[in-house]
Amino acid sequence: MGAVSLSYKRHRYPVEVISHCVWLYYRFPLSFREVEELMLERGIVVSYETVRRWCAKFGPRYAGALRRRQPGPGDKWHLDEVFVKINGEQRYLWRAVDQDGNVMDILVQDRRDKAAARYFLRRLMKKTGAVPRVIVTDKLRSYGAAHREVMPSVEHRQSKYLNNQAENSHQPTRQRERTMKGFRSMGGAQRFLSAVSGISPYFRPRRHLMPAHDFRAEMTVRFAIWEQITGVAGLPTAP
Repeated sequence: MGAVSLSYKRHRYPVEVISHCVWLYYRFPLSFREVEELMLERGIVVSYETVRRWCAKFGPRYAGALRRRQPGPGDKWHLDEVFVKINGEQRYLWRAVDQDGNVMDILVQDRRDKAAARYFLRRLMKKTGAVPRVIVTDKLRSYGAAHREVMPSVEHRQSKYLNNQAENSHQPTRQRERTMKGFRSMGGAQRFLSAVSGISPYFRPRRHLMPAHDFRAEMTVRFAIWEQITGVAGLPTAP
């Protein structure tokens, strides 16, 4: 698969600068101003507002391209939901990961009732094109009611002790939420979290499970794929 089908026309900065700023912002818990400062240290003058526009435009597309390169999800799905504050009001962030910790989907909703759980399950099956062997959730009754209606033949395990996979996946979101001092709108939160969940985990392989040389080799491959999907790899090299 080649680069993302997008255009950098009318952007006066080179692709390498744009993609690197987007990578910095979504990979690390940085503000736009901090990305601006990091680029300034490298001799590149770019305003934080420009970085913000790049991230809004290219971040979701990069994330989508990375997801399309990922293998299909496992057959064991972990679902969880947490409270998020959006413009001072309480909303709910639903998240699904497989048994390997790969984020399958996230969804911001204003409720956590049966209808919300049912919508999330149907969205998951449509997005992945698969049906799991088992789903694991906490004891929120909405999951049980939605499960019986949407996927009654799938095994459903409900326990707060079995769902660490999904719960741990929320931690980077909490860190970003603090950095951003909350979200201003549901749409903005959905766009940001969809992009960050597609980019940041991709550059965080399970380092604790591999020796240093394997980790470096794996990251080299992932950086090469990043250059392909952003279009950097297709640029002519300097003589």
